[in-house]
Amino acid sequence: MSFQWASNYLLSTMNETLSRREPTRLERMEALLADLGNPQLTYPTIHVGGTSGKGSTSTMIAAALSTAGLKCGLHTKPHLVSMTERARINNVPISETAFCEMLDDIMPALERTTARFNRPSYYETLLALTFYYFQAAQVDIAVIEVGIGGRLDGTNLLAPLVSTITNVGLDHREILGDTIEEIALDKAGIIKPGIPLVSDAVTQAREIIEAVCREQQAPFFSVRDLVTIEPQVQSTMGQHFVLATPQARYDIATQMLGSFQQRNAATAVLTLEQLPETFRPEPAVVEAAFAHLAIMGRMEYFPLHPAVVFDVAHNPDKMRSLVESVRAAFVGRRLHFVIAIAQDKEAREMLAGFDGLDASFIFTSFETAGRDAVRPTRLAGFVRDSGRWVRAIEDPIEAFTVARRSAASDDVIIVTGSTVLVGLLRSWFLKNTLAASM
Repeated sequence: MSFQWASNYLLSTMNETLSRREPTRLERMEALLADLGNPQLTYPTIHVGGTSGKGSTSTMIAAALSTAGLKCGLHTKPHLVSMTERARINNVPISETAFCEMLDDIMPALERTTARFNRPSYYETLLALTFYYFQAAQVDIAVIEVGIGGRLDGTNLLAPLVSTITNVGLDHREILGDTIEEIALDKAGIIKPGIPLVSDAVTQAREIIEAVCREQQAPFFSVRDLVTIEPQVQSTMGQHFVLATPQARYDIATQMLGSFQQRNAATAVLTLEQLPETFRPEPAVVEAAFAHLAIMGRMEYFPLHPAVVFDVAHNPDKMRSLVESVRAAFVGRRLHFVIAIAQDKEAREMLAGFDGLDASFIFTSFETAGRDAVRPTRLAGFVRDSGRWVRAIEDPIEAFTVARRSAASDDVIIVTGSTVLVGLLRSWFLKNTLAASM
C-alpha cells in the first residue's frame, strides 16, 4: 500500500457518515474499536474537549509530558498539511510508511464494520488508526482532543485519567444545539464517573458542567477559581507570564503569541496537576516544555518585511481572541487580513469580531474534499459598509500575493478564517517565500 493510495482511500470516505444528531452515532465507532481489541483502553489517556483552545491545550499538555521523559501520544484535529499530523508521538507525526502499515492492519476490521454499519467515516478511520498506532508504539500516555462536541464524538470511548473542557461557545450549532446550554450539555458528555474534570468555562456553561460532574461524582476543578494569571511581558517574539495554582507557581516564558494562550496554558497546567503522581511533571519541566513550544498555525509569527502571521481562528470566539491578540502584539502597525471561511461556519458572527479594528481585508476561497468556502464576494459584503479597504480575490495564492505587495515593510499580514486556507498558504509561503529569503 502506498501513501497516495492510503490518502485516496481516506478521502473517499469523506461523505461516509451517520446523522450527526443521531443518538446511535457512536455505535459504529464502538464496533470498529471493539473489533480492534479496544486499543484506546490499553494506555492511559487525557481527554480534552471544548469550543476553542482544545488543540493548543492538548499540545501543551503533551509537550510537558514528553519533556518529563514520557513517550506521549497526541491526537489533534484538523491537520494543517498532512493527515499524518493527527497521530504524533513526542510531537513527531507518524511516518508515511507506518501510516500505510497501520491502515493495512486495520483494514479487515474496517471491512467487517462496513458490513454491519456502512463504511466508517474519514474521521472515524483516522481516529481508529491513531489509537491502534499508539498501542503498537507502546506509548506511556496519550492526549486526545475531542473532534466535535463530546457525547457522541468518536473519542468518547476512552477511559481517561483526567478530562478537560476548555470553554463553551456557539460553534457547530447544526450538530450540537442552538444555545450555550445545549452545547455545554453535549460537551459535558465526556465527563466520566469519578474522573476529575478541569474546565475554564463560565456562566451558564459552567453551571451545566458542574451539575453533570455532581451527577457523575466527578471532581470539578475550575481554572477561573484555581489559577491566577499574572501577565509580565508580551512582544512580537513571545510572552512572559506567571501561573499560580494552589500547588505551585509556574514562570512561563514562551515564544507562543496570543493572550488567549495564557488561558490555554492555565488550563493545561491545572489538568496536569490532576494526574496521578507518576505522570505529573514538576513545574520546572512544564516551564521548559512551554519555553520551547511552537504551535503551527496558531498566532504563528514570521518576522519578515512585511511580517506574516498564520492563525486557524475558525469560529467567532477564536476570531475575537485573535483580534484581541493582534491588537496587543502589533501596536501601531498596519494590519492586512487574508480570510476564507467555510460554509458551515458562522461567517457574519466571525467577521463581527473585527468591528472597530483599523485594517484592510482580502477575502478569498479554497478547494478541498468535503468542504466548501463562502464566496469571497459575499464575505466582502459583510464588511464593505464599514469604510475599510476590502477586496474579494477567488484564488488564495493571488490574494496572499496581493496582500504582500500592498503592505508596507513594517505592516503585518494575517492569514486566518479557515484551517484549510492556513494550511495551504503556510505551505506555499514556506516553500516559495521563506526559503527564498534565507
